[in-house]
Amino acid sequence: MTATTQETAPARPGRVNGLGAEKDLGAGRTEVGEPTGTRGRTSIADAVVVKIAGMAAREIPGVHDMGGGLSRTLGAVRDRVPGGRPQLGRGVKVEVGARQAAIDVELVVEYGVPVPEVARDVRENVIGAVERITGLEVVEVNIAVVDVHLPGDELLAAGEARVE
Repeated sequence: MTATTQETAPARPGRVNGLGAEKDLGAGRTEVGEPTGTRGRTSIADAVVVKIAGMAAREIPGVHDMGGGLSRTLGAVRDRVPGGRPQLGRGVKVEVGARQAAIDVELVVEYGVPVPEVARDVRENVIGAVERITGLEVVEVNIAVVDVHLPGDELLAAGEARVE
């Protein structure tokens, strides 16, 4: 009876028993043994975060509109153009990094609603939506209440009512 020996190749560096662990190949590349969900990078454009934050802010009761006077005026004209889409990002500015985002929101609130409560609800909803959808950590949401919507403002804007 002859004894046979089985030769095994030594495990390559960065591998556990030759399986499962990744080997850094430099320049952000890794060996194919890496799980498929982690191969490559994901980047999220500022415009994506702007739209998500804008939608989340508009969901809150008491938010009438968003943006300063000029952007609201231009937005109202754009909204009336046939085929035009509402500007979801109006009144939202963001700074997006690799893992974090900071968001500024300009609000027009309805007359009579408690501004601190609306601001708190907007902040919570924006943070929740952006973090859930993008995976980014939202480090701050700064809210500026730039106007209050009074009952009858639409009539005044349309020239149907006069204040004397």
